[in-house]
Amino acid sequence: MDKLTEIRRPIEAELKAYRELFEGTLTTENPLLRVALNHLLQRQGKMMRPILVLLAARSVGRVNEAVLHAAVSLELLHTASLVHDDVVDESDRRRGQKSVNALLDNKVAVLVGDFLLSKALYHAAQTGSGRVVTWVSELGQTLSDGELLQLANIDKTSISEEDYFEVIRKKTASLFETCAKCGAMLAGAGEGDIRRLREFGECVGMCFQMRDDLLDYDNQHDTGKPSGNDMREGKLTLPVIHALLEAGNSEMTEVALKVRRAEATGEEIDALVRFTIDEGGLVYTMKNIDKMAYNSIAMIPSLESDSPVADALRKYVAFVVGRDV
Repeated sequence: MDKLTEIRRPIEAELKAYRELFEGTLTTENPLLRVALNHLLQRQGKMMRPILVLLAARSVGRVNEAVLHAAVSLELLHTASLVHDDVVDESDRRRGQKSVNALLDNKVAVLVGDFLLSKALYHAAQTGSGRVVTWVSELGQTLSDGELLQLANIDKTSISEEDYFEVIRKKTASLFETCAKCGAMLAGAGEGDIRRLREFGECVGMCFQMRDDLLDYDNQHDTGKPSGNDMREGKLTLPVIHALLEAGNSEMTEVALKVRRAEATGEEIDALVRFTIDEGGLVYTMKNIDKMAYNSIAMIPSLESDSPVADALRKYVAFVVGRDV
């Protein structure tokens, strides 16, 4: 049995109910919108964020109708942000398939993203919780803020870990954090458990993004993107940032700044990838992931050690970081 199946086992029935609600909300009579939504339904992925909402709820109580609406709301918001990001980044692929803007065009993609955002707020309201509506609204602002920060960094001549962590905390970790605290709160958790699960989600989200950044250097597995793709998109992630700061190599730093400005050649990017590996950028990033993963496990609410939900949460962390923890 694979790890993802083991993670889902304690919430199989709840996950089925979530899928039905999610797919039901993406039905429409509009033919153009239907094409886009059906395309998005084909690439739902591993459902890591809805799983986190459901597991967080189960760790402190039970999954009720409000929890399911929160899970749908957050996945819709996440999907909307990806649709809009693909337009901003002029990306034509997402998870190995055509992006909505490539399948149709930018105008349609923007409107599809807006439709999904509206649906996300509708499902947030269906939870009956003003706190959830506030959290989902704040999350939308935070995700946009993170994207704008990343764009603003293009013109910076300085390179720092602080800038990197601020961006991934807003663009990725904030979503996991909100998933966990919404699930906990709607299942009736006290403020202490809500705080612990919020911190759990934030740590897992940071791990998720750092691990995804490491995959950009993986030539051994089919990761859905070629090695160095982040740099080709103008992104400097933790492995290369650490390598540059550690080595103090002015030539490679200039190449990195060219990467930000989308002026680097393929040969320069390949050289920067090799430099990052040689200077220990990957090892350093994995150490950061392991530390954050350890912190996340410490935040799991006090459950019996052999509890299926506690075990699923630990395996969730292990799955995100790609190793046993």
